[in-house]
Amino acid sequence: MKITAIRTFIVNPGNRNYIFVRVDTDDGIHGVGEAYSVGPDDALQLVIRDFAEWIVGRDPRDVEFLWQLMYNGSRFPGGVVTNAAISGIEHALWDIKGKAAGIPVYQMLGGKARDRVRVYQNPGGRTPEEMAERSVGLIERYGFTALKINPHPPGSEKTPFAALVRGAVARLEAVRRAVGDDIEIGVDPHARIFEPIRARQMAEALKPYRPFFIEEPIRPENIDAMAELRHHLDIPLATGEMLYTKYEFRDLLARGAADIIQPDVCCAGGLLEQKKIAAMAEAFYVTVAPHNPMGPVATAVNVHFAASTPNFLILEYTADDTPGRRDLVQEPMQLVDGYLELPTAPGLGIELNEDAFGAYPFKRWHRAFPIGPDGAMGYP
Repeated sequence: MKITAIRTFIVNPGNRNYIFVRVDTDDGIHGVGEAYSVGPDDALQLVIRDFAEWIVGRDPRDVEFLWQLMYNGSRFPGGVVTNAAISGIEHALWDIKGKAAGIPVYQMLGGKARDRVRVYQNPGGRTPEEMAERSVGLIERYGFTALKINPHPPGSEKTPFAALVRGAVARLEAVRRAVGDDIEIGVDPHARIFEPIRARQMAEALKPYRPFFIEEPIRPENIDAMAELRHHLDIPLATGEMLYTKYEFRDLLARGAADIIQPDVCCAGGLLEQKKIAAMAEAFYVTVAPHNPMGPVATAVNVHFAASTPNFLILEYTADDTPGRRDLVQEPMQLVDGYLELPTAPGLGIELNEDAFGAYPFKRWHRAFPIGPDGAMGYP
């Protein structure tokens, strides 16, 4: 079996671009994957096309060899664009390998460690009351046993820190009162607290409402600062969505900088690389809650990861029955009572609906940095 072509599709159903990858073979078997939407998504598409020239004509089942070829063959490997391109292609290789073998991908990754995959969703909401109402609605509709909220309301970059803390407490308190004690609630400040001491103050204020975890309250580049923060918190600290490959996660784990890691299978290096990251984390007694804000193919890849990974904790999720998103694949993963069912079809068990893509064209992405009350640039 040989790879004959690699195609990419960039679609935008309304909230962000999704970059899908399709790898074709001379046996008539094809595989699908998804790369991370990095911002310059048309540049990412060109990187994938360039990698295609490296691997067309090779056996797609040699996943490890092709990963090493793309990663180590790059001039100074690393960075989100290169790693996202490798990740999307790698997913499709596993899909082909599973289809050729006639079994689901998770069966090639050690088999099942669980029978279903627990997920959570962010309810959104501008006010504490709206967030609480939306949380109850999600639980009633999908049966979620966990949620994750943004403690900062829109425009909070212009809010003094003391008021920001009060607002975060009000939002978490409102959701906790609305959903009860048994629903777990993660808190994600999106790295918008610059000083570690202020992150500690925020966590201490939120502590009475029993957060499931606090995710990346500070930016992750300084691992020593993250480690010191973790050692002062009584709330599990989660981080990792901006880290790539086993090499960066090795440093995070060795310094004891996280209780929960959150690699993104669409930019951390792909499915096998995420398995390697999880194996390292297991030795440090760290659990894995993958970052997953992308499309339905990314969710499918994560389901196979979660199914076969003993220290998997929970998966970030966006419901696939929403308008636009539902059109992108033929059949999404099935959600039942807050858990995704494991697919039984060979490969990843998901197929693109390419006929619908023309209705959702590429949109250029731009994010302006917020300006704080003192006129300084904020941290998005």
